[in-house]
Amino acid sequence: MRIAIVTDAWHPQPNGVVRVLSSLHERLAGAGHEMAVISPDSFCTIPCPTYNEIPLAVGAGRGVARRLDDFRPEAVHIATEGPLGWAARRHCLRRGWPFTTAYHTRFPQYLYARTHLPLSWLYGVIRRFHSRSSGILVPSHSVFDELRHWGFPNLRQWSHGVDTRVFRPQGKAALDLPRPVYLFVGRLTIDKNIPAFLDLPLEGSKVVVGSGPQRAELMRRYPGTRFIIAHGDAELSAYFSAADVLVFPSRTDTFGLVLLEALASGVPVAAFPVAGPRDVLADAFPDRPVGILDEDLASAARRARALSPDDCRAYAERFSWDRVVSQFLDYLAPVSA
Repeated sequence: MRIAIVTDAWHPQPNGVVRVLSSLHERLAGAGHEMAVISPDSFCTIPCPTYNEIPLAVGAGRGVARRLDDFRPEAVHIATEGPLGWAARRHCLRRGWPFTTAYHTRFPQYLYARTHLPLSWLYGVIRRFHSRSSGILVPSHSVFDELRHWGFPNLRQWSHGVDTRVFRPQGKAALDLPRPVYLFVGRLTIDKNIPAFLDLPLEGSKVVVGSGPQRAELMRRYPGTRFIIAHGDAELSAYFSAADVLVFPSRTDTFGLVLLEALASGVPVAAFPVAGPRDVLADAFPDRPVGILDEDLASAARRARALSPDDCRAYAERFSWDRVVSQFLDYLAPVSA
């Protein structure tokens, strides 16, 4: 099948959306599907306001249309609600092509934190983007319920997977710091709620792995924290494995792929009891927990240290990429010849 994926998030951006899409692309291509990824690297871009590491395509409408027409897709998936996503949406509607979309990021919550515009307005804009989609792929049951509440149609639950060959237990040598080591991994942005982790009165060491617009400010505010940028998955996986607990302070993530990557590395997680962490940990056995969810995040982090690394690894192995790819293919809407 010729599958076009249109995304405003792609390499070298370091985020969970890129990780999901690149893993999906790799496995679909490996299964013999002909793939075309339409991403910002093919267009003129400007830095995203307040987040310079993310390039936004400008004047890309004709280029997106030309690339889609030249590729002659048998299915189109629009992965993001950015400029390329809107351009692909317009072209598909013009051509009468069905398409699927995905809801990877809580943009209404993200924008609300910066602008305090009414959430009803912000959800209305995103709902309009997805309104003509044949299937809106959402990563968890909680997000499914949230979007249904806001009137989004054609919702499809589509979980994420983890590459357990890359993320695996490798010992603790990569972080030679006083123990225990509490780790955060992710984009350093306001919606990640990172001060809620760095303000915790925890013994041992705190490590933050990631980049983003808050990095310089956080480094100034928390000089006792070790800040690292990982170069590639091999280095990142070593940091995961070397931690004692992954602390996930976000209250707005749609899923939290780093939770699975930590668990696959044999590292338990601590988080607030909110959508995202609740969904990732929903199927864990009560007598074999792999994470602690508590409004007292310091207590959760301390208690998580007692959890079994072997149980964490075994739980992560249940999130198969084969299942993720199969669901994705089932949800695609064929383009008529």
